[in-house]
Parts: sequence; C-alpha cells; structure tokens
Amino acid sequence: MNRIVRQVLTVVGALVGIGLMLQFHRVFSTWPLLRALGGARDELVAALGLVLGGIVGYLLGPILVSWAGRATAWGESRIQRTPTQDLVSGSIGLIVGLVIAFLIGVNLAGMGFAGTVLRVAITITCGYFGLRVSIRRKDDIMRPQSWLPARMKHRSGSDSIKPKILDTSVIIDGRIADICQSGFLEGPLVIPAFVLEELRHIADSADVLKRNRGRRGLDILNRIQKEQNSVQIYEREVDPNLEVDSKLLKLAKILDGKVVTNDFNLNKVAELQGVPVLNINELANAVKPVVLPGEEMVVHVIKDGKESGQGIGYLDDGTMIVVDGGRKYIGQTVAVLVTSVLQTAAGRMIFAKLKSQPSIEAEAR
Repeated sequence: MNRIVRQVLTVVGALVGIGLMLQFHRVFSTWPLLRALGGARDELVAALGLVLGGIVGYLLGPILVSWAGRATAWGESRIQRTPTQDLVSGSIGLIVGLVIAFLIGVNLAGMGFAGTVLRVAITITCGYFGLRVSIRRKDDIMRPQSWLPARMKHRSGSDSIKPKILDTSVIIDGRIADICQSGFLEGPLVIPAFVLEELRHIADSADVLKRNRGRRGLDILNRIQKEQNSVQIYEREVDPNLEVDSKLLKLAKILDGKVVTNDFNLNKVAELQGVPVLNINELANAVKPVVLPGEEMVVHVIKDGKESGQGIGYLDDGTMIVVDGGRKYIGQTVAVLVTSVLQTAAGRMIFAKLKSQPSIEAEAR
C-alpha cells in the first residue's frame, strides 16, 4: 500500500510540476539557456516540471503517508470517544450551516477575488456555528417531542405511553418485577448499558453483601426479560464523563421517558431538572391501607421506643406503630387505639395508645 501511494504521489507531483511550469512559462522564458533553445523551449519547460514534480512527489510520499496515517488514527479515536448523539446532531448542524452559507454566497459571486474570500469566510463561520449550536442543543434535536407541533405529538401517541428507564437501586430492590407482572406499569422498559455495567461491578464485588445484592439484581432482570416482551437494552453511550445518576436523567430527557427508582436523592435531583420519576417507595406508601385516628388495632410490641415508656410494633406491611405506655408489654400482643398518623418521606408512622384492657393474651388467660 505504501509503494502504491508513493507511486501515485509521484505521478501527481509530476503532473502538478508540468502544470506549474507551463503556467509560469513566461517567467522561465527569460532564462538565457531557455531563450537559446528557441522552439524547443516549451517542451524543455514541461520536461523540467515533470522531473522536478516527480522528485518532489517521490520524496514527500512517505512523509505524507505517515501524516495521513496519524491523522486517520487520531480521527478514528476521536470519533469512537464521541457519543453518537453528538455526531448526529453535529452533522445536522454542519449541513444546515453550509446550506445557509451557500445561499448567502450566491449574491457574492460577482465581486471577484474579494467575493471569493468572503464566501470562504462565511462558509467556515456558518459551518462552525452550526456545528457548535447543534452539539449544545443535541438533547432538543434528538428529542422530536420538544419541537414537534402539538397535533403531531398527539397523533404519534408520544404523550400517552412513555418509556420507563430502570435505575440500579430499583432493580436490586426487586419489587419492580412484581409491579411489571401485575400490569400496572405500561410502556417499554429501558435498561441502559451503564446500569448493567454497574450491576456487574456490584456482583463482582469482594464484599459479600454487595455481591449478593448485585446477583439479586441480575436475577431480577432475567425474570423481567422472561415475563415482559417490552424490555429494551439501551446500548448507546450517553456521556462517559457523567455519573450513573446524571446519565439516567440525561437519557430520560433524550428518550422523553420516566425514571423508575427508589432513591430519594435521585428523586429530588430529577424534580429540580424537570425529569418525571416513578418512585417505588411512594407507590408502596400509596397502596397501604388507610388508618384513621380512633380505630382499634392489635399489635405485637417487640422493642422499646425512643421516648420513655414507648413500645414499638410493626404491621404486616412494615409500617411502624409507636405505642404510648407499651414498653412494659414488650413481647406481648396488645389492643391499641390509633391517636395520629404521620406521613414522612421515609414512610408512614402510626401513633397509638393502650386500650383499657392491657393485653389480649392476659384476657385469654
């Protein structure tokens, strides 16, 4: 390949040399040696250009091949590291910029050399600005829902069903599989490749607890893929410089989807950025049975509370019940009356007091 390229460059150099020598034959015709040749002057000038151009092309061939190889390798490495969205949006912006520059440059065709210089400058400027603006606005360009008319949005049905992007924490949690099986979660389930990579790292961790959590997450994914036909693996790289949570939010903007998670901090950041979030913990709290003050309940006191005399019990769904005066009944099942219910971001707490009868077990005896 190097020999072929060198031969081609030698031929090209010879042809360029001939063209340049003939282009400036008036200058060379003033040389005393060429003036003495008379009619053979043009042939000698062409032969001289052929020889000099061929020599230059032959000598510069290896250098040009080396430079071209380095430039190609550098360009390939840059393209491989550049996200696909940047390439697509940048290409669109560059084409638009060049079209605008062409339309402007048509009116400058009759200005001679100054017009040519202006057309080149306008072409470079419009192409550069089109490239930069499109890359910075790539999220909007790659998300048609942000600039399509409202009628087209309605017809395409993009507002009705949006993709659900699963977070690492919600996969490890496992409840997402039961929710998908129940049919309450519509739309395609998107699992990004970087989430799979994070799960793999957790499953390969030296910590036993982390390793078990990672393997549980992989098992949950296998179960979801077997039970659901709408599971999609998003293979494209979003931005290698961002963290996993930031990638999730950015991918949700690109796909115009919703993030499914149980991470409280990610939920708050998503609200600040305007990204819709489906929080599994909020769903679990919403479907818990409603408890009103004054209702009677039966609870098994298992430990003491923070305040003096308090006892702690739990319902079947994990809701904590704080029993006033229940410390002395630890290990017993008592009847209580609900006094108040406190809803927090972490869950729900029920405050109760003992009924007149101290213990159900005591009554049975």
